[in-house]
Amino acid sequence: MTSTPPSVDLAIDGALARITFNNPAARNALTWPMYEELQRICDNIAKDPEIRVAILRGAGDKAFVSGSDIQQFVDLQENEAYEVAVDAIFHSLQHLPIPTIALIEGLAVGSGLLIATACDFRIATPDARFGIPVARTLGNCLSPSNLSWIAAHLGVPMVKRMLLTAELIKAPELLSNSYLYSTALPQDIQRDTEALAIKLAALAPITQKASKVTLARLMESNLPDCTELMRETYNSADFKEGVNAFLEGRSPQWIGK
Repeated sequence: MTSTPPSVDLAIDGALARITFNNPAARNALTWPMYEELQRICDNIAKDPEIRVAILRGAGDKAFVSGSDIQQFVDLQENEAYEVAVDAIFHSLQHLPIPTIALIEGLAVGSGLLIATACDFRIATPDARFGIPVARTLGNCLSPSNLSWIAAHLGVPMVKRMLLTAELIKAPELLSNSYLYSTALPQDIQRDTEALAIKLAALAPITQKASKVTLARLMESNLPDCTELMRETYNSADFKEGVNAFLEGRSPQWIGK
């Protein structure tokens, strides 16, 4: 029996676009073709004036997106270039001229947290967990653009907690700091998400576009050049150890080099 290849699927329902990350066997971890398909979908949606709202979710109920497919780091020649390329893809989502909603069940970690944060609103089940545990898993880092974006939405103390302690934060805590729009039980989350989508679709689209794109540009202004930090991290022995340990199913041994 052949398995369905990982994909990002788009379904259009009137004014609503439904985007689904479909790799449930790997908790919807993103392969590079999935990243590229997400960008194509966002670029196409941006050109369609009939689409007024987009809902993003993961296939199944175990994860929204659990990060990137780690195998692809083995094949990359310049791993720090990965962050630059992913920045461009997230930019397409962040700058969509329509409201976006992330429907989150299970894990939203690594790229999953970044994609959820690139959306305008987030609705999660109470047991959903969020974080970027790279200090425990791969030993890589984020770009200045992505760090700026998540810090603006989560606050610097929470981002430090996620990055420096590798802690996964539960949905109720992120509801209390307004990162989440709401939480909903699994049997109610689809209904609540669609109710928000209907509310958003009834409002002035040009005002929505101007508001969210202006905010996105403000968050991107005056970003520092951290190329040397990204290059040091991705070229380190620790990063190579993190990738190998993950693929071998063991704990990494960090040496700080």
